[in-house]
Amino acid sequence: MLRWTIIFIVIALIAAILGFGGIAGAAAGVAKILFYIFIVLFVISLLFRLARK
Repeated sequence: MLRWTIIFIVIALIAAILGFGGIAGAAAGVAKILFYIFIVLFVISLLFRLARK
């Protein structure tokens, strides 16, 4: 999932450089959402790992 976040950030940067404001904003928004989902899943994974030990 982190790979998808990086892909959308790259798309947003390329679109911003080329002047496509709407596409860059949308890709950046998707990247933010995916990043937060990744962080939540990572924290849940850490909590489960600590609970097992």
